Amino acid sequence: MNHIIIGIEGLVGAGKSSICRDLTKIIPNTVLLEGGNLYRAIVYAMTSKGITVEELYKRGDKLDIKEMMDLFLVKIKIENNETKFYINEQLISEEKLQSKEASLAVSTIGGKANNKKLFQFAKNLIDELKKENNVIVSGRSLMKIYPNLDYHFFITASLEERIKRKNIQYEGKVEKQQLKQNIIKRDELQKEAGFYDIYENTITIDVTNCKNSQESAKKVLEHIVVGP
Repeated sequence: MNHIIIGIEGLVGAGKSSICRDLTKIIPNTVLLEGGNLYRAIVYAMTSKGITVEELYKRGDKLDIKEMMDLFLVKIKIENNETKFYINEQLISEEKLQSKEASLAVSTIGGKANNKKLFQFAKNLIDELKKENNVIVSGRSLMKIYPNLDYHFFITASLEERIKRKNIQYEGKVEKQQLKQNIIKRDELQKEAGFYDIYENTITIDVTNCKNSQESAKKVLEHIVVGP
């Protein structure tokens, strides 16, 4: 069987993670590699040791993210077709990975740090997973990490819809005005870092009017052909 690799990027709050998880349930023999959460796990490991985002930002491209991953004992494991992240064998909760603080920290640091070794690590991992599975990869700079993606999607939605979805994610614990400011700030940082770049083979999917993640996933699925 010829396995395929699907890369999914998109605007902050457009629902990339939910779409990816739904696709793994639809496309047979598929695993999900959440590159964004890997980055979040590494940044969380550093900041939980008292290193501030400002300190990390100042280090710029001298901050080797893969070296930090190894130094702080961050591990990635595939469990039930999804990725889980550990620090010194302790599972990092989804709540910590998806917190607004972690999200903003990653957006701030991601475009400044040295990601070269981490990207190579990710490419090698994708190659290994592809031997026995279809692979869905979510994250940023996926075309730079793996130029031979079979599909590259960019998910978009209106600002209002993204605020609504983030409000649901945070269970209304964050004021909508603050959510709006956080999303706009992260959009600026992501665009500045080149994380919103569109390529010749990129398929842009607007999910503003989708009622749920299942509808969004089906819009993506319309463009995918899975081999025998």
